[in-house]
Amino acid sequence: MSEFDWIAWLKNKAQQSGARDDVVLGIGDDAAICSVPAGMQLITCTDTLVSGVHFPEDTRAADIGYKALAVNLSDMAAMGAEPAWMSLALTVPDMDWDWLQNFSEGLLDLAGEYRVALIGGDTTRGPLSVTVTVQGFVPAGSALRRAGARVGDDVWVTGSLGDAAAALQQYKHGPMQSMKLRHRLDRPTPRVAAGLALRGLASAAIDISDGLAQDLGHILSSSSVGAELELGRLPVSASLLDFHKDDAARWALQLSGGDDYELCFTAPPAEAFAIEQVMAAAGVTASVIGHITAEPGLRCLTPDGEHLALEQTGYRHFAEATHVH
Repeated sequence: MSEFDWIAWLKNKAQQSGARDDVVLGIGDDAAICSVPAGMQLITCTDTLVSGVHFPEDTRAADIGYKALAVNLSDMAAMGAEPAWMSLALTVPDMDWDWLQNFSEGLLDLAGEYRVALIGGDTTRGPLSVTVTVQGFVPAGSALRRAGARVGDDVWVTGSLGDAAAALQQYKHGPMQSMKLRHRLDRPTPRVAAGLALRGLASAAIDISDGLAQDLGHILSSSSVGAELELGRLPVSASLLDFHKDDAARWALQLSGGDDYELCFTAPPAEAFAIEQVMAAAGVTASVIGHITAEPGLRCLTPDGEHLALEQTGYRHFAEATHVH
């Protein structure tokens, strides 16, 4: 099978799963043509996943396709944007039909769930890597930003933290013990509904990809504020508790492990009830884990009131040896 055979198959498959009226011209020409609704601003994000860096080499093709889109949808969620279109740049060692079909199904199944149309891309030969660009909309002036957190705001997170990092830890040091944890690594849930619901309520937001401490740090830097976190309030899954009874080890995974793809956001305490209501309507749990302070920096307090010093705040691509993170 040639790359053109696969592109033709993918075009047909994409039209079945993600057709949209605002796509004037999709796959087939040198570029796509799309219509931006009146009164909306265009939001664009791009993420690249590289084999052995962003996912284990034995990851199933369908899971790679799913995650390649999910991490971009997580960026859309952090901006309070409704995703609309995506493009795919795929580099593969060879045209393996079974792998390509499974990859595409994982990608397009998630695209169909969020009405995201595949409108173009590129295919090249080389070591496996996947780059997806997603574009979406927000009403003009309503996008969530990293800047905007104010002294006294609550710090919130959606879902639970640390599962994906725990799965990676198991993968690196022995046989996988929990497929529930591995599922959180391979198939993170993009919090799109939560992001849309937080427009007008959250003062700042970011998605947690490289670790809570590091990503919250971006909000603090952009907003010129600090934060104090209560480690006893970090939301934890039953699966993570099963494998990490030690508080300090678990907190390290939750604070700096990364790959959670949950949302971290800030909001005035007066909005707490409204946030709880919209999160419940979106089917998402959300927890207050701390507050914004005037004093710069991030301070993490144990339930005993002691400060926890972090050896590492999160993943840095060019500061560490190549490994799955």
